[in-house]
Amino acid sequence: MGIQGMELFAIAVVIILFMAVLKQFGIFEPMSSFEESSDSDLELSTVRHQPEGLDQLQLQTKFTRKELQSLYRGFKNECPSGMVDEETFKTIYSQFFPQGDATTYAHFLFNAFDMDRNGSIRFEDFVIGLSVLLRGSVTEKLNWAFNLYDINKDGYVTKEEMLAIMTSIYDMMGRYTYPCVRDEAPSEHVDKFFQKMDKNRDGVVTIEEFIETCQKDENIMNSMQLFENVI
Repeated sequence: MGIQGMELFAIAVVIILFMAVLKQFGIFEPMSSFEESSDSDLELSTVRHQPEGLDQLQLQTKFTRKELQSLYRGFKNECPSGMVDEETFKTIYSQFFPQGDATTYAHFLFNAFDMDRNGSIRFEDFVIGLSVLLRGSVTEKLNWAFNLYDINKDGYVTKEEMLAIMTSIYDMMGRYTYPCVRDEAPSEHVDKFFQKMDKNRDGVVTIEEFIETCQKDENIMNSMQLFENVI
């Protein structure tokens, strides 16, 4: 993959890599292997963090009760405390990119899931984000992707933030693409793509500019549909 496809990859990679993490958590087991729990709610007795009840999570996500039970079992198997800290998240990603450095990208992705900024991903954070990535509308997915790019969460994406995300992806796997990507290529590409997004040339990209630009890009739109209803 050349640098020309990096802006598409930067968005689609969120979904692709998270599927790998889900497999690491053992969550992608056939739904039929789980029988309906006799309990009326999630099993809560052995976890430090107690997630919200199924009824509330059903309202907040596009998962069924049975799917939420399945997801919770997989999550609890790997995270008995009911939460994932950043170091664990980084370790999981590093396993998939042993020849690269996934640390920075995993940090950015962790922050996108850590909705209340407390340094850990709760089951609620996990399943709400997953619902958006897998079953959200195009606009919801693009809002989520914008949140990833908006590193300091001020409601705008700067060229520096876009470059930081792009460079983190390059560090993770760009050095092993064919043909090889030049070291200066991510910066050159961000300059071009940022100019395309920054409609009014004020030096920042708003959520409206981000969504409008992505919606006009056929490749990005196709990538948003890749993983619908995988569970």
